[in-house]
Amino acid sequence: MYQTLIQLFLIAGVVCPTGGAIQGPVYDDTPHPEFLNPSWMSGLPDSSLLSEVTMPGTHNTMAVFGGALAECQSWSLGSQLRAGVRFLDVRVRHVKGNLTIHHGVSYQRAHFGHVLQGVVDFLDEYPSETVLMRVKEELSVTYDIYGAVVSYVHRYASWDMLWHSRLMPTMGQARGKLIILQDFHGPDLGMRYGSLDIADDWKVPSLLQVPKKWQSVHKHLELAPVGNMAQMFLTYTSGTGVFAYPSAVAQRINAQLYDYLTGKTGKDHRFGVIIMDYPAAPIIQMIIDFN
Repeated sequence: MYQTLIQLFLIAGVVCPTGGAIQGPVYDDTPHPEFLNPSWMSGLPDSSLLSEVTMPGTHNTMAVFGGALAECQSWSLGSQLRAGVRFLDVRVRHVKGNLTIHHGVSYQRAHFGHVLQGVVDFLDEYPSETVLMRVKEELSVTYDIYGAVVSYVHRYASWDMLWHSRLMPTMGQARGKLIILQDFHGPDLGMRYGSLDIADDWKVPSLLQVPKKWQSVHKHLELAPVGNMAQMFLTYTSGTGVFAYPSAVAQRINAQLYDYLTGKTGKDHRFGVIIMDYPAAPIIQMIIDFN
């Protein structure tokens, strides 16, 4: 039985890592991006709706600790933003008003204030940009994080930095703003995450199911250019399972995404937000170039 399990793990690509970090055009698990593009939104027209913009994002943005099953990124928050990432996926554990960053049971050695401060520092330096941040409760089940989120915003950012509307802003309205995509109960704090058109089929039991995962990604990417331009599309390319670690899935799906986007080069397509694990600078730039 033990040998059978080892063989299954080897087939899944989740035992015996490559032995060294990889920095390629589609996948990067090194500490720093190959190159940066911190102010790419400066060239977008003020009149464009934010939902019309094609932008790169990261899944479980802060998940850099906890081992192969928990880790989804290798770059710091600051490095991700400066590489061109504009959508952040932030998971908070709520304990007595404190919001710590988690991916499942794995504590990410940070709290929500660190995330907010990182975004504030970035937007202060690059006011032409905007940052979208999905905020979701993770591990804890209080269903009551609104008050704590507001408290952290007042302490580590500013109320005026937020976009206070469910309506889709134009690029001009969004510049310098943190747009919270509210995936929790409570009064409006930003845009409602559930109002967006989302594909997030994250369950990939083994690498044998990667083709099925890609079918889901491909289908949603094909819908985005012909969908309602006033509605934001979010496509998660990330996935995981007991026999398919996030890094293993990312290496395969990111490569298929790169090939797909290469075939669309030169076409006037809106893909919305493409959310990845371990993206590399070249694929981030490829996504940005569709604008």
